[in-house]
Amino acid sequence: MAHILITGHSRGLGSAIAEQLLDLGHHVLGLSRNPHRRLGKPYGQQFRELSVDLGQPQALSAFLSTSILEDFFRSADQALLINNAGLLTPIGPAGTLAQERILESVTVNIAAALGLANQFIATTAACADRRIAHISSGAGRSPYAGWGVYCASKAALDHHARCLNLELQGRCRVESIAPGIIDTGMQSQIRAASLEQFPMRPKFDQLKETGSLAPAEGVAKKLIGHLFSDAYGDSPCSDLRDF
Repeated sequence: MAHILITGHSRGLGSAIAEQLLDLGHHVLGLSRNPHRRLGKPYGQQFRELSVDLGQPQALSAFLSTSILEDFFRSADQALLINNAGLLTPIGPAGTLAQERILESVTVNIAAALGLANQFIATTAACADRRIAHISSGAGRSPYAGWGVYCASKAALDHHARCLNLELQGRCRVESIAPGIIDTGMQSQIRAASLEQFPMRPKFDQLKETGSLAPAEGVAKKLIGHLFSDAYGDSPCSDLRDF
């Protein structure tokens, strides 16, 4: 069974991914600001979680300086990193955003993902099968007014995956995956935004009203299937809806 590190495992898509991986028998280490409400006791030593605020550079640096990843991946024949944690906020046009919210979002969405990838690659050098998944977004490939920080951070993940594919030359499979529009708490944040903050909000209101949002459980199942497939990493950037 694989040893898998996933960030943002306590809710939404991350929660669905973590639970399904555990049900498949894999060993999971979850990093999140808050603990998961259900996963602790049922899975015993198969599951471990740590409270790390990935939006705080000091907390991220302190975690990366420990031997936790080295210990977790030491005996792994297959090692995976799923950079799932992400912040949609701050929402709004440039010039109206709180600077601290911009810095927090960039730290979670970019710095944490790149730092963990760097540590993962170094730590798992002896592992035969290594895979990194950046959970990206269509917003990283199409601009949205009011989502400048979010769009830019997801575009950064896409380009990081392209760079790693050039550097690693198949020694670690890397892919930045847009999972589609999922019925999670992030969608609630979108619908709570004003039209001044996010002019495209009516589109997302309609998706909810028409039942067009994908359930997290189904997206997680499809993503896991692709993550373990032989085709994983053939393209550095992908959209899960294309599979």
